[in-house]
Amino acid sequence: QLQASGGGLVQAGGSLRLSCEVSGTIFSHNVMGWFRQGPGKERMFVAVINKSGVRRDYADSVRGRFTISRDNAKNTVYLQMNSLEPADTAVYYCTSNTDPRSFASRSPTQFNNWGQGTEVTVSS
Repeated sequence: QLQASGGGLVQAGGSLRLSCEVSGTIFSHNVMGWFRQGPGKERMFVAVINKSGVRRDYADSVRGRFTISRDNAKNTVYLQMNSLEPADTAVYYCTSNTDPRSFASRSPTQFNNWGQGTEVTVSS
């Protein structure tokens, strides 16, 4: 089970930190990712982190502004979002997969466990 939290309303240029607590699985065995889905849009890749936390990757649209991290002792993955823009407005979903090959995937179809999403709204 994945439980995302931390969304909210923020002005452009502001910051938010999303959290996703994972239960029911050995957290450190999972690649973790964040995707987002804007109004009327498809679910899109945002960031991914490998099992140990050493490797990370980002969508070009958020690179340099967002940081994904994980705390394997707390079974939690985070997404620190800085310099937020109205285009970042979306529902953010955390996801996991035990298959290490999922680290290279940017498609939501390659991840098999999803949280309920947390809504982020950035006002201009």
